[in-house]
Amino acid sequence: MRASTFRRLLNLWPPFLFNSIRLQSVSDDYTEAKVVLRLRPWNRNYVKSQFGGNLFAMTDPFWMLLVMQQLGKDYFVWDKASAIDFVAPGYEDVYAHFKLEPGVIDELRTAAAGGEKVLRWFETDVVTASGKVIARVRKQIYVRLKPKAR
Repeated sequence: MRASTFRRLLNLWPPFLFNSIRLQSVSDDYTEAKVVLRLRPWNRNYVKSQFGGNLFAMTDPFWMLLVMQQLGKDYFVWDKASAIDFVAPGYEDVYAHFKLEPGVIDELRTAAAGGEKVLRWFETDVVTASGKVIARVRKQIYVRLKPKAR
């Protein structure tokens, strides 16, 4: 699927659409994505800061989706585990940037070549426009070469 089509479809996905989460950009080669969570009256918490569930939701699918697109259809790619550290309250729009570093996909392919499961952690900071860290999110991705491709 073309990255621009992917971006449009994901922005219409109800969990993102109704919580003011927008995929701002995704690179044509699926190595990079940028997401924004707009602070709105309907998505803030009791103390008027970003709701923690939305901070987590804005980061939830992206590492898995980027890795999945890079590896192709011969691999199982799933989210295995997640953790979030709330660093500071977010009283404004917040952003997350996901970037697959060069070589990561080659490392995953090599590690999974014999059909073994591979677990790898990825990290993302959720920041304000000025760069203040609001939350740190860790996602563990499971990768395994499908039996028909071994």
